[in-house]
Amino acid sequence: MDRLASMAVFVKAVDLGSFAAAASALDLSAPMVGKHVRQLEERLGARLLNRTTRRQSLTDLGRAYYERCRVVLAEAEAADALAADHASEPRGRLRVTMPTHFGRYCVLPILTELQRQHPALELELSFGDRFADLAEDGYDLAIRTGDLADHSGVVGRRLAFQRMVVCASPAYLRDHGHPSGIDDLGAHRAILYRRAGFRLQPWLFPREGEPPLEILPQSRMKLDDLDAIAEAAAAGMGLAWLPSWLIAERVRQSKLIPLLPDQPPHLYPAHALWLRTPHLPLKVRVAVDALAAGLPGMMG
Repeated sequence: MDRLASMAVFVKAVDLGSFAAAASALDLSAPMVGKHVRQLEERLGARLLNRTTRRQSLTDLGRAYYERCRVVLAEAEAADALAADHASEPRGRLRVTMPTHFGRYCVLPILTELQRQHPALELELSFGDRFADLAEDGYDLAIRTGDLADHSGVVGRRLAFQRMVVCASPAYLRDHGHPSGIDDLGAHRAILYRRAGFRLQPWLFPREGEPPLEILPQSRMKLDDLDAIAEAAAAGMGLAWLPSWLIAERVRQSKLIPLLPDQPPHLYPAHALWLRTPHLPLKVRVAVDALAAGLPGMMG
């Protein structure tokens, strides 16, 4: 007898509480259910079930073996589904939540191109900086920037690193001068990022073998929108610390100038998150692979 088949029969007998119930569910005879279980017990050299005419109960080994069988069967089903996926197209609704600006400028172009390649894929995208709950809010995928907190039941994959750049407008630099190093930042005005309910976001600068240096320059302007910070910086309101992809067009137009060229930039990670499952749906896996392939080249 096939061992996986016997494991499946054993698990069904435990789940349903009797050989007769398992036989009915699996369209087998009760003696055949018993034969599958006995084969497992003979292979293991120990009893899995204590049975009487009225009830059955798991032995200590049987309880541990039952849990492992469930894992093995789930992995086998996932392997079969994976093979089926390779012969099919990603299809159905893909619900993704992502930060507003990173999503609009970086994620959206990749996912729209993915949909062009796979017309059976339906996109439902949410843009916002609120940390949505994957399970409660029904999302297939979440894109997050920054370091990740530990979440049980959630799998994460790093997609790319954003280069964080100190920048300012030509007008501001003409009036206030260029900072030549990190130590000069304290003498300048800055535009800082602050989300409601969160502390001010410090500017981070890498240090060899140590945690990043955190700096909070003096500021009379605190905004909760990165694009608005870039606009304010371009208007000459102060220095800003922003992702290079966000300011790239303004740099090309000479509205902003990157500063501190000798200072290595802080690398701010972007991740994809999804709920842990024995079988990752093809639509999610294809989307994550596309983002991992496409995002690094957009980071500047």
